[in-house]
Parts: sequence; structure tokens; C-alpha cells
Amino acid sequence: MKASQAKTKEGLPKEAFAIAANPEDPDTWQLPHHKKSISRALRGRLDIEETLDWAGMDMAVAALSPGGYGGRRVVASPEEILEAAAHLAEHYRKAGKPLPDTLAALV
Repeated sequence: MKASQAKTKEGLPKEAFAIAANPEDPDTWQLPHHKKSISRALRGRLDIEETLDWAGMDMAVAALSPGGYGGRRVVASPEEILEAAAHLAEHYRKAGKPLPDTLAALV
């Protein structure tokens, strides 16, 4: 598949999501936490850490918590939740930011 034909969800590639249960099915992608500029990072033109959407990070972290974001927890397997938590925690570490309690409890 050519880059111009790559699948997206909300204009974002699968790499912008903490969960992509089926990489070929955008309907399974959850917890977006990057800006659209991630496409430039994937082509090597920008550091991927510069494409983080910190508001999206906050929402993604909240969605992993038992109370969820807006009362809705992400629908995912326990393994997917732990993998997403580890992925998001790595972004916090690289940014030199403290882990939110939700992530600290999961990683």
C-alpha cells in the first residue's frame, strides 16, 4: 500500500493511537494522542515526540482509568490496556514529565 493510500482515522495514522487492535481496521484504533504532524515524523522529518497532543494524552490516560474519560473506560483487553499504558508512560518519560497516577498504577 502506498503512503498516500495509508489508512487513517480522523486524519491520523495508526501510529497516533495507543491501541490499534487490528492495524488494518481503523475502527479498532483507540486513544489518539498525536497531532496530524505525526505523518511528518513517520517520514523522518520531525521528532515523533514533538507531535504529541498533550490534551489527547490526558484524555487517553483518563480513558485507561477505572472511572474512564467522561465516565467511559476504553473497551480493550487487559493486555491492550497494559500495552497502551506502557506506551503512554514512555512518552511522559521522554518528555521528562511525572507519570499520572493512573499510568503509575498500571506500569
